[in-house]
Amino acid sequence: MTTKKGSSSFLKIILLLLFLAICAGFGYFGFTKYKSVYDPNVNLSGIDKAYLFIPSGSTYNDLVDLLTTSNYLIDNSSFEWVAERKNLSNNIHPGRYLIKDNMNNDDLVNLLRSGSQVPVQVTFSTVASREIFAGKIARQIEADSSQITELLHDGAYLESVNFSLINWQALLIPNTHEFYWNTSAQGFMDRLVAEYNIYWSESRTKLADDIGLNIMEVSVLASIIQRETTMNDEKPIIAGVYLNRLKRGMRLEADPTLIYALGDFSIKRVLDVHKEIDSPYNTYIHSGLPPGPICTPTTQSLEAVLNAEAHSYLFFCAKEDFSGYHNFAITYAQHRVNARKFQRELNKRRIWK
Repeated sequence: MTTKKGSSSFLKIILLLLFLAICAGFGYFGFTKYKSVYDPNVNLSGIDKAYLFIPSGSTYNDLVDLLTTSNYLIDNSSFEWVAERKNLSNNIHPGRYLIKDNMNNDDLVNLLRSGSQVPVQVTFSTVASREIFAGKIARQIEADSSQITELLHDGAYLESVNFSLINWQALLIPNTHEFYWNTSAQGFMDRLVAEYNIYWSESRTKLADDIGLNIMEVSVLASIIQRETTMNDEKPIIAGVYLNRLKRGMRLEADPTLIYALGDFSIKRVLDVHKEIDSPYNTYIHSGLPPGPICTPTTQSLEAVLNAEAHSYLFFCAKEDFSGYHNFAITYAQHRVNARKFQRELNKRRIWK
């Protein structure tokens, strides 16, 4: 009888120990998986944050390879275990994602699943060619530079948004614009059209009407001013000079239009021979504005035209101190005096062309 009770008690102890072992096993398994989910698994090697760029068309395996090659993860297997249970493979979203040091797998997977990417601040200034502009943009967003260039060379596309191969530069309003990194070339250009329409508000259009120009003519004149000076405080004065000349029917005689027509932007001294070029952009022989912008005018140049200074000046010439500013004149005689001062300084500095 004692033997049977002893055997029964021993069996109960064995079962209890087995049960405790199983519980401990489950507990350990649960603990390790809890750590897989919530323990830090992102190590950015001493920096607080980094950006993960997921290209369009990426698969789950592409994403894992990207994380692996970037060396962001401490433990790849724990990330993949969490990603599998949260169905990340069916929720891959291209874009630019902010990754923070010490993120856990749960937060990282949730971020990537959500598609909550961080926008890019795309900046560009005045540009002279489609290729240069497209190259600058392609370094900031995913769109390929050749695709952007192709659209800017596509007369049918430009016509569809009320521009042309001649005046395409007016479409670009230099500024800082917010884009998602994975914006396509078409999406980028369509956004620029929208930004252009926003810029040319009813109030700005009225300012253009008040000075006798349409908004395209404002852009053309602003592009000339853009090439005349980098001094924003002087731009409204120069705009006033050109508007005075236009109102009087005088030719603009703007040196930057000659340089544009010649295609030689290394010219530092415009000579009489340059004024003979047969081009619609030669404002020494053609009256009025040239057929299109000679560069992309900045907003400061556009605003200078819209808010041109009222005065009686008809001429201006670079100052002989090479400060970047200009001497202004009402009469041609005074202009010749100013011009000779500048020419003497050019000669002194041995600038012949």
